[in-house]
Amino acid sequence: MKLIISLATRIIPRHYLQHVSHFFLQIFSLFMRGNKFEDPINGKTYSKLLPYGRLKPRKNAIAPDSMSLERHRLMWLFLKEKTNFFNKELKFLHIAPEYCFIKLFKQMKNLDYTTGDLISPWADIKMDVHDIPFNKNTFDVVICNHVLEHVEDYKKVMSEFYRVMKPGGWGIFQVPIDTTNKNTEEDKNITDPKDRERLYWQKDHLRLFGLDYGKKLSAVGFKVTESDFINTLSPELIERYALPKGEIIYFCEK
Repeated sequence: MKLIISLATRIIPRHYLQHVSHFFLQIFSLFMRGNKFEDPINGKTYSKLLPYGRLKPRKNAIAPDSMSLERHRLMWLFLKEKTNFFNKELKFLHIAPEYCFIKLFKQMKNLDYTTGDLISPWADIKMDVHDIPFNKNTFDVVICNHVLEHVEDYKKVMSEFYRVMKPGGWGIFQVPIDTTNKNTEEDKNITDPKDRERLYWQKDHLRLFGLDYGKKLSAVGFKVTESDFINTLSPELIERYALPKGEIIYFCEK
């Protein structure tokens, strides 16, 4: 099973993998029931979670029923405990929508919810994030995770997030971060997929952001809070929910 999942995540693009895999994962989940791990998004418990990753598959990463990864479970807790996401009427743009969230967000009556993506099978609107097809000051909340490492011009995309967000609005824009490097690494001359995977952690990544990521978001106008929310949680809860240790959440306000 571990080998099959590892090969699938290396060969099949994630948006296609998600489109078919949730049916099979729900079957696998029947054999993974237990009480060691819990998915806070849906409350289901497991004896173990599934591995995920390309270069070095991470143990206990995917919760099979929701298909949430570590970062999704952390974001769910952050949204509940640190934002107005669940208790205020919000016009919300969700770019590159994650399967684990879509159904739940659509059911939330306080949200005017729009999903957008260039290729996602679940997106309401097909869009290029370099040119988001909405007027300025449209959305109270914009969320877009693990996209900026893929786009041609991340500065233009960040500016688009800022443009469509209302004054007083907020957003979360997570990316892979090399916490050992102060600076973002990017070289447009590096085009070989093997080199990109070695240097940027994935063959379709165009860069690897460093600890300067928050400053890049600030440069387009956002007030950025680099939240260490993960460190406010108990070690027992981090293990039970299988959360990403050391993950910084970039909370951006306009």
